Amino acid sequence: QVQLVESGGGLVQAGGSLRLSCVASGRTFSYYAMGWFRQAPGKEREFVAAISWSGGNTYYADSVKGRFTISRDNAKKMVDLQMNSLKPEDTAIYYCAITSPIPPNTVKAGAGEYDYWGQGTQVTVSS
Repeated sequence: QVQLVESGGGLVQAGGSLRLSCVASGRTFSYYAMGWFRQAPGKEREFVAAISWSGGNTYYADSVKGRFTISRDNAKKMVDLQMNSLKPEDTAIYYCAITSPIPPNTVKAGAGEYDYWGQGTQVTVSS
């Protein structure tokens, strides 16, 4: 049983920044990747960013490269998403997720690779 809780969402003007955090609780196992996904109104959930267990390998959607940075702290069971230069099209509910056991340097971008999901946090970017 693993629970994930996201925080840090809110309302921000275009060009601004937000930092999302996600903390896992319950039983977790080494090794797993952590990722962020988002879902905008009327659209399917899409991949945003992921980070390997080791923290040494990251992967980003093309739409956020150069603007978003993912990081993790395994001691705290936490993953963060620093979002800079936000655009109105970034408006969505953001979800963090954890994979099933995976090699420590591996990242995954497919939602099907993730077994546990948070409840989401709303990010709204105004123009």
